[in-house]
Amino acid sequence: MVDRSPRARLPENWRRVVTTRIAVVLVLLVALLSVATAVINIGTETVYGPLAEYIPDVVQDAAGFTGALTGFLMVGSALALRRGLKAGWRATFLLLPLTAAQGLLQTSQYSVPLVVLSLVAMPILLLTRDRFEKPLSLTTTQIAAGSALVGVQLYGTIGGYALREHFEGINTILDAFYFTLITSSTVGYGDVTPNPESVQGLLFTMTVLVLGVASFGIAIGALVGPLIQDRISKTLGKMSESQLQLLEEHLLVLGYGELTEPIVDELADSGRKFVVVTNDREAATQLSERDIAVVTGDPSDEDPLHRAKIDRASAILVATNYDAEDALAILTARQLAPDRRIVAGATDRENVKKLERAGADTVISPSMLGGHLLVRSALGSDESDLIDRILERE
Repeated sequence: MVDRSPRARLPENWRRVVTTRIAVVLVLLVALLSVATAVINIGTETVYGPLAEYIPDVVQDAAGFTGALTGFLMVGSALALRRGLKAGWRATFLLLPLTAAQGLLQTSQYSVPLVVLSLVAMPILLLTRDRFEKPLSLTTTQIAAGSALVGVQLYGTIGGYALREHFEGINTILDAFYFTLITSSTVGYGDVTPNPESVQGLLFTMTVLVLGVASFGIAIGALVGPLIQDRISKTLGKMSESQLQLLEEHLLVLGYGELTEPIVDELADSGRKFVVVTNDREAATQLSERDIAVVTGDPSDEDPLHRAKIDRASAILVATNYDAEDALAILTARQLAPDRRIVAGATDRENVKKLERAGADTVISPSMLGGHLLVRSALGSDESDLIDRILERE
């Protein structure tokens, strides 16, 4: 008999899934605590802990203000962890000691949970290191945009400090960075301005303003734009280009219908990476809501198959309710991936040979298979467990 207990229904890697989620949740909690304690400690003069008398007030204030920034950075690293990115793991492992140190330097009783949770999260993150191995895929445009943004800030900070005699309000390197940030972001409070008599100061300010606005605009379009595109693509039942670039050694399911549903369910339960190519937009949206990768397009056309990285697929499955459409999809797939194994399902028994001639390596007729299993089960054969499993899924 089939084991139907709750534990039997868990995936084989359930321990890995649970520990990974615990690590992500802990990091997210640290991020939220970092922001919360920073907000609470603003204006709070409560001194707490053995280090309080040794830490200058200016350091305590700086730790309070920068704690919020660190918290927001850690929110981003937690989202990267959720996607399994190695860059997210590295960023988090660098930020956790920083949040713990900021909690200690804040010398407030409100910071104690932040310090404790940061210290607890570090060994858990080390233990789950192998769970976050996906590479961060950045385009050349994104790298250039980020470099331009950083470069402009360095240009403005170094140049502003070098020309501090031509400005009112720039005395330190921090003042120069502050001037660059508010100028390039077009905030411009007016508290740091070039001397009206200084041509150098005026020209330098104009260059910082023009370059800063341009770099911010390019960075937002290149770095934030793909995130918005990912969300829109998921809503429309499509995969984004960044997701498509990560596909490798996946199973490719061409078409979607009633015959395909149990195949998709089986693949989803197995945890195997796969992509469905279908021109049914309603089905694509439903699959995307289940976090199943979908490329919307005709599976018999070359472009959707190229987008689904057919050349990197480990195998191809074709099984809908329409054998004629499946035959066209098989022909296209065989042409694009001559060395890939193609397995097809034939709705009509008469079409088995036709699908084989189209290029399928193996063709299975569900009606023939069902009849075989029913007879074998009636005769008391060992396939009864398989039939019980199929009926249980129904």
